[in-house]
Amino acid sequence: MIYKSKDLRPNLNINNKKKIINDPVYGFISLPKDIIFDLIEHPFYQRLRRIKQLGMSHLVYPGALHTRFHHALGATHLMTKAIVTLRYKGIEITEEEETGVLIAILLHDIGHGPFSHTLERDIVKNVSHEEISLLFMKRLSKEFNGKLDLAIAIFEDKYPKPFLHQLVSSQLDMDRMDYLNRDSFYTGVSEGVIGSDRIIAMLDVGDNQLVVEQKGVYSIEKFLVARRLMYWQVYMHKTVVASEVMLTYILRRAKTLVQSGKEIFASPPFKLFLERDISLSDFEKEETLLNQFALLDDFDIMGAVKVWQFNEDKVLSLLATQLVNRKLFKIEISNEAFTEERIQYETDLVKNNFNLTQEDANYFVHTDVLRNNAYNEQREIINLLMKDGSVKDVSQAADNLNIHALSEPVEKYFLCYPSPTVHL
Repeated sequence: MIYKSKDLRPNLNINNKKKIINDPVYGFISLPKDIIFDLIEHPFYQRLRRIKQLGMSHLVYPGALHTRFHHALGATHLMTKAIVTLRYKGIEITEEEETGVLIAILLHDIGHGPFSHTLERDIVKNVSHEEISLLFMKRLSKEFNGKLDLAIAIFEDKYPKPFLHQLVSSQLDMDRMDYLNRDSFYTGVSEGVIGSDRIIAMLDVGDNQLVVEQKGVYSIEKFLVARRLMYWQVYMHKTVVASEVMLTYILRRAKTLVQSGKEIFASPPFKLFLERDISLSDFEKEETLLNQFALLDDFDIMGAVKVWQFNEDKVLSLLATQLVNRKLFKIEISNEAFTEERIQYETDLVKNNFNLTQEDANYFVHTDVLRNNAYNEQREIINLLMKDGSVKDVSQAADNLNIHALSEPVEKYFLCYPSPTVHL
């Protein structure tokens, strides 16, 4: 069709921000605010499409290829349902507060780097993703003329309604509710499925704190059991742990080489973070560093790892080749710490079999502790609103010994080393 008159053309400038998204976990979900649409469209947020939610878990569960983008949208959807529930029960949440808490949950993970938690402490120097998320939120608030200031106050727990912060970050927040359901869906591990609808329906506020009605206690118990099971079966699955150790050591070796003057392949922003140990104060002093971090995603890392297979450095080349071809470290799990003698035995095997120095062999042997704490009573408790109006810690509920047991942390030790069947 040829338009002969400008007036006859459809109006292509109309920007409909009331989008509907088909989410595989919840079905059709909508974007509740125009500013939510605008933030999703921002390059900082679009980067989350390129960061896997579960790091290296796809090497065990092939379907676990969902992203932080998926998760943040899902958590935002659950937040809209929580707001409806609380308002229905007479809790005052203003339009501004609703917008603020929705922005806070939408952006709560925007500071994640490549492969999420796997490389969190190695790409940058002891800077958590929450701290980087806050930097992004402050930058975005400047761009949006202060419209994120309330969201930032809620995110930092500096707003006089602490229950709003607890909806974003607590032991029963929308973040955890979404990732358990979503990670269960994409991995196929059904033990992670929780009754998020019922839990949200049981939410209330007492003394300005988030509480759960007493009749929701069994849903909370199932939530905590699901969390513990997902940690052992997915997040701390031994093969996932082994692959994460390998990726971490690949990055550390690459950093050591670059900082000693070696030239290796990397995208420009990735090379910057290899060359420097960037701290939180560096981000605060150098505004451009956050822009460079915003250019990093999983593709920078794996693109480099694929090339590093052919690097002249033997350690980097061997580790990269093994990871790319899924020739992963063997891993042993124990209830007791591995002895120095056992660790040195595995290190000596690597040294002798593959002609490496002690220092280089250390990149192939690693031991650490796995900690699984489904409910941390020392951190922030989940409060039950009892029928008599009193508030009680869920772990102290009279007939719920399972919940009390889940508050006890479980620790297991692991040892990684090259499989004897792998020829380096």
